[in-house]
Amino acid sequence: MSFDVVCFDCDSTLSRVEGIDELARRQGSFEQVAAMTDAAMNGEMALEAVYGDRLGVIKPDQAAIDWLADLYIAEMVEGVAETVKTLQENGKLIHIISGGLRQAILPLAAVLGIPDERVHAVDVIFDEQGQYVDFARHSPLAVSGGKARICRRLRMHHSSLVMVGDGKTDLEAKLAGAYMIGFGGVVKRPLVQEQADLFLAETSLTAILPYVL
Repeated sequence: MSFDVVCFDCDSTLSRVEGIDELARRQGSFEQVAAMTDAAMNGEMALEAVYGDRLGVIKPDQAAIDWLADLYIAEMVEGVAETVKTLQENGKLIHIISGGLRQAILPLAAVLGIPDERVHAVDVIFDEQGQYVDFARHSPLAVSGGKARICRRLRMHHSSLVMVGDGKTDLEAKLAGAYMIGFGGVVKRPLVQEQADLFLAETSLTAILPYVL
């Protein structure tokens, strides 16, 4: 198999952390928020049911987002830089498609040489003092089915697309005709093991290379 476009989830795929949970831990509401995240990732609750609620609890300011951006980079999954570099050298277009917070993911993308316009995530809105106001409620990635919508958009221009990720929302790419590789190197979710086109449990992301080149 060979794909024109390789799309990656961010949390628990490119980086070992779940960003929203780490923001909650920093702010002191970890248990409450982690329970919501888990329910959404395991398919027990719709994403839209928890998305705004979690951010409403945490209210991450600009300083918190900058802190998370550094953490994403510090906790990069083994083999990520090598994987992205190899794919780019082979002419693959790399996109990040994440339900995470875009301003926190952009610095990681920059380290990997992925342009901002290929980072699809949810923008946070701050006031002039850098305090949390809201998030981009119109973003397709803040609701169920959003990753399928982004993949459909990409498939209008590219014939073959693969999505690599760890959670239920990554499986949605299959609805857009994408091939879905479940990455279990950080967390193994039974639903993803059952429904992914291919499931890899290796800790290094380089494990995907034989299947996407």
